Amino acid sequence: MTADDWHITGDLDQFLTRAGEFLRSRPALHTIHLTVTAALSSRGLRVYGEGDPVFGTLERDGAVRAAFFRTPPGRLMLTPLTAEEATELAAQLAVGGDELPGVMGELDTAATFAEAWARRTGRSPALHARQRLYRLAELTTPQPAPPGRPRIATANDREQLVRWYVEFTEAIGESGTSQDPGEWADSRIAYGGITLWETPDGTPVSMAGLTPKVAGQIRVAPVYTPADLRGRGYAGAVTVEVSGMARAAGADEVLLFTDLANPTSNALYQRIGYRPVEDFAGYDFHPAPAPR
Repeated sequence: MTADDWHITGDLDQFLTRAGEFLRSRPALHTIHLTVTAALSSRGLRVYGEGDPVFGTLERDGAVRAAFFRTPPGRLMLTPLTAEEATELAAQLAVGGDELPGVMGELDTAATFAEAWARRTGRSPALHARQRLYRLAELTTPQPAPPGRPRIATANDREQLVRWYVEFTEAIGESGTSQDPGEWADSRIAYGGITLWETPDGTPVSMAGLTPKVAGQIRVAPVYTPADLRGRGYAGAVTVEVSGMARAAGADEVLLFTDLANPTSNALYQRIGYRPVEDFAGYDFHPAPAPR
């Protein structure tokens, strides 16, 4: 493999022309690439930040083997790569002067790239999070269900959604790389992409979202319950509700990510019918410590 096998561009349409069929060939593993590029296509290239996105494909014998994208200030997002491919990509991006804040991808891919980036740039990789991708099998409603009911969030809930989105991104350590909270809330309200669980008196206590359907897959994201309201079954109830909605919308695959450091959420999602697909890791790159 040579550096010439990687085709890097800032043109989203060119990237999708090259990579679209490849991404759709494994919609579960490529769920982030599919949903993010769909959002960029429909809402503009600056939806995730102020910088210009960068896209890349690895091609051999006329076929795409892998892909990546980055929407500054976010991390580099990789599809699975061999160790050689990850190392070569790190070398090419380092020679090009790219300043990467981090990387996310399948467990081995992310680790290999992070190590190669450290060797090339002197930056120090730090594990940000390990996540597990799940696919819905048979949906099971946990019993007993908590009191209350689900409802789709509307414009009247905008302030609540903005506040919870900020709390959610802070809780997972993504506040510096997330969308503008107001824009996020407006976009989700526009297509009915957030469902709330509310108590019998109408107080919202939890939320779960759905990404738009792309290549037959829908991802449940985000799921959030304020800390003082957890442990009462609200997250499970609202996740079951949106999972059923995704199935009713015709999704071939209903997916979600969990933080492997949170055994409670991993156990919950398995109880309601989600099964593991693949493990992912995210790394942040920090300046090497100064010599003493």
